[in-house]
Amino acid sequence: MERKDITPNNQNPKKGHNSLVSGILGGVVGGAVLFGVLYFSTDLGATNNNNTAAETTTSGIVDSSGNTAVSQISYDVESDTTNAVEKVQDAVVSVVNLQKLQESNNPFGDIFGSGSSSGDTTEDSTTTDAADLEAASEGSGVIYKKEGNTAYVVTNNHVVEGQDGLQVLLADGTTVTAELVGTDSYTDLAVLKIPAEHVTKVAEFGDSDALKVGEPAIAIGSPLGSDYANSVTQGIISSLNREIDSTNESGEPVNINAIQTDAAINPGNSGGPLINAGGQVVGINSIKITDSNSEVTVEGLGFAIPSNDVVTIINQLEADGTVARPVLGIQTTELANITTQQREQILGLTEDIENGVVVVEVQNATPAEKAGLQQYDVIVKADDTDIDGYSTLTKLLKNKKIGDTVTLEVYRGDEKKTIEVELTLDGNDLTTDEATESSN
Repeated sequence: MERKDITPNNQNPKKGHNSLVSGILGGVVGGAVLFGVLYFSTDLGATNNNNTAAETTTSGIVDSSGNTAVSQISYDVESDTTNAVEKVQDAVVSVVNLQKLQESNNPFGDIFGSGSSSGDTTEDSTTTDAADLEAASEGSGVIYKKEGNTAYVVTNNHVVEGQDGLQVLLADGTTVTAELVGTDSYTDLAVLKIPAEHVTKVAEFGDSDALKVGEPAIAIGSPLGSDYANSVTQGIISSLNREIDSTNESGEPVNINAIQTDAAINPGNSGGPLINAGGQVVGINSIKITDSNSEVTVEGLGFAIPSNDVVTIINQLEADGTVARPVLGIQTTELANITTQQREQILGLTEDIENGVVVVEVQNATPAEKAGLQQYDVIVKADDTDIDGYSTLTKLLKNKKIGDTVTLEVYRGDEKKTIEVELTLDGNDLTTDEATESSN
């Protein structure tokens, strides 16, 4: 039988035989070379790695003399927080409340050039020399507008309350005299103006209605005073639309529809900005709760006035120095304070009327008198809003303007009446006692 070699059409059989031999020899040589490379790589590689680890572990970072040194590698840390703070930090200021020096009974005061005996004051009470003033308290503020040679600062009313003079410490350490433009005790806001010469940064207000619970919040201010000026703390927006009712040191009502945050806010932070991740001012820090009614100490309960409310108020303060709010012209007490016997015998109410405010007095020549409200009327509803107490009625009136009308539902005895009141009177036109439509 004839033997045949099967090969590709384009391959020489003799050449294939030679290639096979060459392949075997190449494999042997290649394997030896590979083995050698692996051997030396493994052995020497291990040695080099051990030497490197020993140097790092034993020496750390040293200079040419063998002394410990600082690494020459630096890191430029940049985040949303650092960017936000950078945008507004130079617009944040410390506000110093200056008040008259307390009179001294020290008989040696004049000898040593300080103090004065009581009864020795002949100075006109309308003028106060700056030398006679001392720092009574400090707070924070933020520059929000620069116009020509003047810059405007917003802060809290309680920061400037009782002042005989004001100073503002700028971010660069410059101290300037401030002038009070106007205050609004009800929302705890105040506006100051200062020379604009050293003002380099103005803050921008953001939309507080767009805030979301859980988003970052950054507070900047001067906790414990200007020694810690421009301190930054960070947290989140804890809640929105928190109704905060309180009174200031003058006994005036304060009502804030507040932003709640857990960013650290301490005495001295009052009046400083609460900013969002974009560096916009979304609130003015105002109040911190430190303990509850049960005397339990709490943390992380800070409150700020929303920026949308702030802008509304400061525009009025700039224009008029005050905020015009309509009043009814009544003094009230809450129905909850009235005994069952008084409800029946004095007010003539049926038992099913449980909430409302009682008109104790109607002041002369006021919208309430003109509309026909009478003493002992019980207001239970205003513009379809149930009135469960004084604060509800006050909040409703706060959102009204001079010239608006409010529709009241009242009980006069057991008879229900609907009375429309045209709000023509500004609360600033009444005396403090008359304008306080509060509980007697």
